[in-house]
Amino acid sequence: MPGNAGKRGFVMAMRTVLVGLAVFMMQAPVAWAASNVLTVEALKERHQDEVTAHRAYAAYAERACAEGYPNIAHLFKSLAASEGVHAHNFKNLLAGLKVDVKPIAIPQLQEVGTTRDNLKHASGVERDEIDREYPDILERIESEGNQDAITSITYAWKAEQQHRELIVKIHKAASRMFGLLVGRIEGGESHYHVCAICGSTLNELPGNQCPICARPVSNYHEVVPYPRDTCKAPPTEDDDW
Repeated sequence: MPGNAGKRGFVMAMRTVLVGLAVFMMQAPVAWAASNVLTVEALKERHQDEVTAHRAYAAYAERACAEGYPNIAHLFKSLAASEGVHAHNFKNLLAGLKVDVKPIAIPQLQEVGTTRDNLKHASGVERDEIDREYPDILERIESEGNQDAITSITYAWKAEQQHRELIVKIHKAASRMFGLLVGRIEGGESHYHVCAICGSTLNELPGNQCPICARPVSNYHEVVPYPRDTCKAPPTEDDDW
C-alpha cells in the first residue's frame, strides 16, 4: 500500500508539472509578443507598406506595358515581386509572435499616372524609405533585441537600396527627354532576378551566394518579362522629364 500511495503521489506531481508546462507554453507567445511591442508595431507597419508597394509596382508595370515600355514594365514587375517577398517575411515573423495579421484592404492607388510620373514617384518613395524610414525603424526596435526581425528588416532595407539604383539608372537615361528612353532602355532585352529569401533584386545573378542574405544563388528566381507583342507601340513625344 505505501508503494501504491507513492506512485499515486508521483503521478499527481507529474500531472501538476505537465499542466503548469502547458499553461506556460500557452502564455509564452503572448508574453513574447508583449516584450516585443515596438518590434510588433514596426513589423505591422512594414507589412502594410510592403503590401501597398507590391500593389503599386504591379499597377505601374501594367501601365508601362500599356504605354509601350515592356522593359520598364519588367522592372516594375520585378520590384513588385521583391516587395512581395518582404511582405511575406514580415507576415511570417508576426505569426511567430502570435500576432494576427488581418487581410489588408486594397488601397486606392491615386498616384498611378504615366510611366514617366511613376518612375519619378517610385524614385522619391525609395529614397525616403532608404534614408529615413528604415534607419528609424531599426533604431526603434534595437532595444528589444529580436534578431530575426532586425535581420529581416535589414534585408528589406538593403533590397530597397538595390531598387533605388535600378530606378535611378532608368531615371538618368531619360533625364531630359522621355522619348530617349525608348532607344536607351527599350532597345534590348531586360533581365531581373529576385531572391526568394530576402528580396534582393539584380540584373544579373551573383556568384555563389546572395550579396544580402548570403544564401545560395539557387534561391534567386528570374522574373518573366512581358511579351513584347502585348505592349503597344510607345508614344513619340519628347516632353521634358
